[in-house]
Amino acid sequence: MTLSSAPAAPPLPCPALPGDGECHPDRPRVTELRLSAFARHRRAGFPLGPLTLFAGPSGCGKSSALRAYEALARLGGGARLDEVFPDPVACVPDRARPDAQRRRGFRIGCTADGPEGPVRLDVAVQAEPCLRIVGERLTADGLVLLQTALRDPGRRAVQAEWHTAGSSPVTRAPLPDDRLGTALLPLRVAGKTDGQRRVLAAAEQMVVALRSVFACDPRPSRMRDPVPTGSGRLLRGCDNLADVLWRTRTECRRRHAQLVAAVRAGCAGPVADVLAEPLAGGAVHALLDRGDGFRTGLGRLGHGELRYLALALVLLTGSGVLEVDAAAEVPAALQTLTVLADGFDRGLDPGQRAELLRLAVRMCARGHIRLVGAVSDASWATGTDGVTVVHLEP
Repeated sequence: MTLSSAPAAPPLPCPALPGDGECHPDRPRVTELRLSAFARHRRAGFPLGPLTLFAGPSGCGKSSALRAYEALARLGGGARLDEVFPDPVACVPDRARPDAQRRRGFRIGCTADGPEGPVRLDVAVQAEPCLRIVGERLTADGLVLLQTALRDPGRRAVQAEWHTAGSSPVTRAPLPDDRLGTALLPLRVAGKTDGQRRVLAAAEQMVVALRSVFACDPRPSRMRDPVPTGSGRLLRGCDNLADVLWRTRTECRRRHAQLVAAVRAGCAGPVADVLAEPLAGGAVHALLDRGDGFRTGLGRLGHGELRYLALALVLLTGSGVLEVDAAAEVPAALQTLTVLADGFDRGLDPGQRAELLRLAVRMCARGHIRLVGAVSDASWATGTDGVTVVHLEP
């Protein structure tokens, strides 16, 4: 297939950039991650700001914290438990011993803030002998809005009860044990009483806060070669960067100009443009236009330059560009995209690191995007306005 005959990707919405309007105050957002018992973590609660960096040496649990956040996001989007946790035993806390029935598991949760105030979600997962959700609780203002419990281990269901505040204080019904009950509530709750409407509003706030997540860890070794044209949506490893640049450069000039300015600040040599060109056979490759008649293919850039370029593109785009599961039924003005960046500063020199942090702070300040990253040492970011640093001990 030639490039000219490739199917056109749907047009991209050009996301708001700094100065494009005020942050919507009612955007649901996750403000705390709780790892009650997960991998290396026990009884841990981490505050999350617009830009949060988990910092600490290798093995302290930075990646597992991001993994737990992504797991909650996927469960909030309706994914099955076995899709989210393909290796659930790896999530069981270190040295956790099985009970008399040989059961072991883990517990994770979060708090989502928004128009309903702080809403808490806590989930208990059994990893052995079989994977299942054995308990879930959704609360707001100290009121339990939903809770589930495993009553009969022989059935693949949990007993759920949710707040009604009508003729009966609660409604009871079974829910499947392989999906998050909070995400299923809109299909089960009628919304006829004030209590039911409160349950639905809290569940929606939690799901919207969690849902739009892009886990990103650019792999420069896969970004150097030409790629076939495809959806124009960036993959988590940024392997198809050239395909995305082919699309964004023509569909949103404003965003592209911001990207060129960021690349100029973080890459060696002059940069007049960042572009993609077609090759024979329907592929594209990406280049830097040096502005003096010379162009540099991405294959010639350094490891840090490629990671910097990819992360800058992620920060300047949105769900129309990134491969994320956005809540299509929710207006974009009420959604916040959360980027999970493991090894946020990996391979970057001090100048690139500082420029990328400045860009991230600027974008996160608008409220359209939040970032949770992992770094080995955050001394270069500590004290920066808009940055929350969470130090983890080995």
